[in-house]
Amino acid sequence: MKKKTAIILGATGLTGSYLLKLLLNSNDYEKVKIFTRNSTGKQHSKLEEIVCDVLHLEQCANDFIADEIFCCIGTTKAKTPDKKLYKAIDFGIPVTAAKLSEKNKINTFSVISAIGANAKSSVFYSRTKGEMEQSVLEYNIPNVLIYRPSLIYGKRKDHRLAEKIGTYIVTALQTFMVGRFKKYRAISGQELAEALFLGVKNTGHRIILRDTF
Repeated sequence: MKKKTAIILGATGLTGSYLLKLLLNSNDYEKVKIFTRNSTGKQHSKLEEIVCDVLHLEQCANDFIADEIFCCIGTTKAKTPDKKLYKAIDFGIPVTAAKLSEKNKINTFSVISAIGANAKSSVFYSRTKGEMEQSVLEYNIPNVLIYRPSLIYGKRKDHRLAEKIGTYIVTALQTFMVGRFKKYRAISGQELAEALFLGVKNTGHRIILRDTF
């Protein structure tokens, strides 16, 4: 079987860093490209690091060649209170990546969205995710996998107090979240990375909820 090349956007984040380890250790991949604003200093025979302003991915279009894209980009209201910048990150980066994926005939595009994503929502953050999903699906990419996790927890470089409190509450209630509430269960960055890694076996266009991974 031909070995694959993957691109990760957000490889220095919580989920992306776990995913990077999985891909580098997998025999299915011969190369893993990461697009970062600053060099990570990481060294691996399979790793290709492309220093690029991810807010302007078009400038790196010639390097955007792969079999699979994993878009793990995301921010929070607390980290990015400016709505214009928030949208440039959570909408702009994935949509530009999808555009380049179509242009460069990339086979599979996996992206992390969020529970409650809805392009018609009155809540800015849910609406932004919903609009991102809609726009990504408009591009001619054979396989598009959209993941809608609830709260993502784990050890981060930046300490988010509100998230820590939310994580404590949600994880304490995990056992009570059954049936239609199962999709609200929190998930660790490591678990989500594993779901992304295994999910590329799926084909077509799919929205994947928390209760299925």
